[in-house]
Amino acid sequence: MKKIIFTVTILIFANLSFAQNPNEVRVSMGIDFVSVPSLNNYLESNYTDLLSTFNSAVNFSGSYGRMISPDKQLELEAGYLLNSYNSTLIEGTYDLTYSIIMPSILYYYVLSGRGYNFKFGGGAGVRILSVNEKLPADPNNYNYSSLGYGFILRAAGNTALAENIFAYIAVDARYDQIKEPQQTSDPNFIGNVSFNSFSLGLRLGISYQF
Repeated sequence: MKKIIFTVTILIFANLSFAQNPNEVRVSMGIDFVSVPSLNNYLESNYTDLLSTFNSAVNFSGSYGRMISPDKQLELEAGYLLNSYNSTLIEGTYDLTYSIIMPSILYYYVLSGRGYNFKFGGGAGVRILSVNEKLPADPNNYNYSSLGYGFILRAAGNTALAENIFAYIAVDARYDQIKEPQQTSDPNFIGNVSFNSFSLGLRLGISYQF
């Protein structure tokens, strides 16, 4: 399996290195509406009132893409999602913040015209979770981490603002599977909580094509 992954990676980067088609770099930010059922159950059972099925989170991302044929593109993306929950109890304040680093490889079908293009595709990648929890009446912060993987479906569009500079808009559907996070310093887990999630997102940004 490792040999197969290594071979596929080499072929991808070889294509990226030697193709003579346009490059694209992009930065964007947006909002995701995220459903994490296991986390909601944990929070509602212990620290918060009833939560919505979907909660909003901020998402930042940057990418490098390269056309590998007139209508196909490969993209390497690094995303960062940030979300938090807090409540005030008789014992004190409860706060939980989590972030997910999301490197992914995506493959698009591209429809291009004069001054615009549309991209449809998807991909997958590793998910790196970090959680910080502050319990009521406890001066300590508890840090947890975990690894997982995720899948993305995306529709995106670029509209020219100036030569080589484009306004970027995209909508995502993403599913991430991340196992129960564990404390860095000892084998304790945060309750019985996985961070498996489904999300829908909207992002805006700027892309530069060259």
